[in-house]
Amino acid sequence: SDLPKLAAPARRALTTAGVTDLSDVARMTEADVMALHGMGPNAMTTLKAAMQAKRLSFAKR
Repeated sequence: SDLPKLAAPARRALTTAGVTDLSDVARMTEADVMALHGMGPNAMTTLKAAMQAKRLSFAKR
């Protein structure tokens, strides 16, 4: 998994949604990820930075 270090609630939210790596996150819209129970602004900032480093972005609707 190339997911960055996240707080436990955010990591659980992604795991519950079936997300195992950043490419899974990139298949979701930013709104979908934000809507997951446990995802907050700090986790989103960390995810966005990790995605940018790999030249990934959130899906567009």
